[in-house]
Amino acid sequence: MLIEFKVSNYRSIAEEQIISLIPASKQKDYMENIIEKGKYRALNALSLYGSNSGGKSNILKSMSLLDKMVHMSARASSTTKLPYDPFLLRDEFCERPTTFEISFIIGEYRYRYGFEFNESLIEKEWLFRKNIGREVVLFEREKDTIEVSSGFNGTKKIIDAAIEATRDNALFLSTCDMLNIEEAKDIINWFSRFSMIDGLNTDMEEIQTVELWEKEDYKEKIREYLKSLNLGISNMDITTKNFEISELPSDMPMSMKEKLAKSLDGKQTYTVFAEHIMYDNNNLPTNRTQTWKWEDRESSGAKKALQLSGPILWALANGGVLIIDEIEAKLHPIMTLNTIEAFLNKDSNPNNAQLIFATHDTNLLSYSKLRRDQICFAEKNKCESTEIYSLSDFIYFEEKNGELKPEKERPDSDKEKRYFEGRYGAIPALGGFQTFLRNTQWQKEE
Repeated sequence: MLIEFKVSNYRSIAEEQIISLIPASKQKDYMENIIEKGKYRALNALSLYGSNSGGKSNILKSMSLLDKMVHMSARASSTTKLPYDPFLLRDEFCERPTTFEISFIIGEYRYRYGFEFNESLIEKEWLFRKNIGREVVLFEREKDTIEVSSGFNGTKKIIDAAIEATRDNALFLSTCDMLNIEEAKDIINWFSRFSMIDGLNTDMEEIQTVELWEKEDYKEKIREYLKSLNLGISNMDITTKNFEISELPSDMPMSMKEKLAKSLDGKQTYTVFAEHIMYDNNNLPTNRTQTWKWEDRESSGAKKALQLSGPILWALANGGVLIIDEIEAKLHPIMTLNTIEAFLNKDSNPNNAQLIFATHDTNLLSYSKLRRDQICFAEKNKCESTEIYSLSDFIYFEEKNGELKPEKERPDSDKEKRYFEGRYGAIPALGGFQTFLRNTQWQKEE
């Protein structure tokens, strides 16, 4: 269960920003959106709104980058450059490290793990654990000095070997995992259920859907999920076969064909088929069907729904954290709403999966069952640095009996209307564009 994520000095993010899934105090709407694990509570979904170039994607990319570094760090070479990409619009930030920190729950423990890095080395790294009482340090690192407490589960001999084996540009946690230190393996296993999808480019996610289709318990779930989205299909199937060179385009140069044939030799290819009911001359359904390749005739929205079905159903089945940027791309608003509702509904999400998504779909502000603390905004400040804030943080001052009284945003307020009115910020400022429309004159070409 994800609790919190912090990032600073990454791309458009200068000062520390926090993605928090801790429920706001005294907020009582949609209490079923709060998941519990032992004494800990978290939200099952979080939305992120903002204008283009406001930094939404960079927030989500930073979460994905932390995950990638944890998984790949120990396997890189000693000369591999780290993915350092600092905030560039203030001079001093180019000299500062990027910082990531994540807090999450495994079993009865709350972990807090983070690190700082530049292009060539991990400057700091830390891991804390909390159960009953105060938080205890498991290890702390400053450059090549790593101090490990006796509370870190693992034999001293192997931990010493991990310290010795950790390179300047590698994470100690990842090295501990490679050496099979049990507590590190548990944490890396938690990260295995942490994934991100770029909603504008979901082609690779189709591979996961096809892989899950091979498992009988997922096959029917994928089929029912896609039928529930009212795509018009009555059934579907996925077939696999060994690669054949004849499948390559006829106009492809032979040299390229031969090169691809060598790399794909022995590999399997797949084809997705959609089945539709046929109708008679009176527009009544018959018992006959028509089948075609999904990619040939289905819409771009149906293709995206297919591609997302695997990752979504895997997260719901395994209780993972799924991050989707531009979740609404190519999808009808109702399909987007249904996707989000799958995570908000305890019947379809019994394993407490969490969804974090960026979107421009303002319909969700009116029609989704998101709490106020599940609606966040990303906006750049006067230094063009991204800042994040939650709708639950908004306070209005209203006059009552001659005095100004602070009031929180009401749960029944028209959030979509207020967002368009600019009350929450995080929308494009198009005053200059209106001037452009008024002042621009076009000369028609002869």
